[in-house]
Amino acid sequence: MSDARKILDDLNDRSREVFRLIVESYLDSGEPVGSRTLTRTLSEKVSAATVRNVMQDLEYLGLLDSPHVSAGRIPTQMGLRMFVDGLLEVADLSLDDRAKLDATLGTNAGDVGGTLDRISATLSRVTQGASLVLTPKHEAEIRHIEFVSLAQDRALVVLVFSDGHVENRLFAPPPGQTPSSMREAANFLNALIEGKTLSEVRRLMQTEIGVRQQEIDQLARQMVESGLAVWDREGEGAARLIVRGRANLIDGTGQEQELERIRVLFDDLERKRDIAEFLQLTEDGEGVRIFIGSENKLFSLSGSSLVVSPYMNADRKIIGAVGVIGPTRLNYGRIVPIVDYTAQLVGRLISDRS
Repeated sequence: MSDARKILDDLNDRSREVFRLIVESYLDSGEPVGSRTLTRTLSEKVSAATVRNVMQDLEYLGLLDSPHVSAGRIPTQMGLRMFVDGLLEVADLSLDDRAKLDATLGTNAGDVGGTLDRISATLSRVTQGASLVLTPKHEAEIRHIEFVSLAQDRALVVLVFSDGHVENRLFAPPPGQTPSSMREAANFLNALIEGKTLSEVRRLMQTEIGVRQQEIDQLARQMVESGLAVWDREGEGAARLIVRGRANLIDGTGQEQELERIRVLFDDLERKRDIAEFLQLTEDGEGVRIFIGSENKLFSLSGSSLVVSPYMNADRKIIGAVGVIGPTRLNYGRIVPIVDYTAQLVGRLISDRS
């Protein structure tokens, strides 16, 4: 938003203070702010008429909007973005919020899945928003792959990772599979996978199966494709999006149209339609990012804001993300350090278990 930043730089001190006070009051109350209210809080003693002129100028610049005739002003999405980028004062994480988040690690911390559930629930309670925690896929190097026939229409693909972790999935093998074609498929894969993660194996297979057609027959090739595809099916991947605090968004909304937007948002999340996009939001760099309203296609329909931060494993690789969704009038200054600390907490948890 370079244009918005330039506008902020060009504002004089009075306009900047009026703009800051309007945004801060709106984030606190959700109500439009009038000129008479501002005359009582401005550092400079000026008339209400002077303040109204400043507000009109800010509205002309696209930073403020008037929701009703003769009403006060509220910030536009552009105004909120400019405030967040140029005027937001981020608070320190409070000792109380830190203690609540730390307490999630206190019981049965060896159960990573259960701990992440508790962290997500606590993040929602602390922020009074809806929390999102994208758990990582298991990305250790694969040591061995095996296909096991269970019945004519059922088979098991078993992955053994270099760190000792074992995963298996049931799937329906292609018709006509035999024990020998399963062994051929496993041997073909095991000759290629040494030192590679599951994601790397998937990418490799897209080219290798075509290039090495003479090394593997049709049945075994179908077996390879079917066995690996099972990890890509919706709902069966190792990645999981934990969503908590849906009621926090619904409770604060009275209009039927807004309720419908929020319902659509959570329906999309529960179907995990956009998990990949959610993680991609964080991949441009470390640290917390703020998306306001339509800036982010994931949540543009609901008109919500998202504060999100990636977390990393012991090798400093981004493997997941933590976020909070709320109305555009979120208390960004308080929520940014909470999301940042939670992401660090989850990163340490994952690194200690890897």
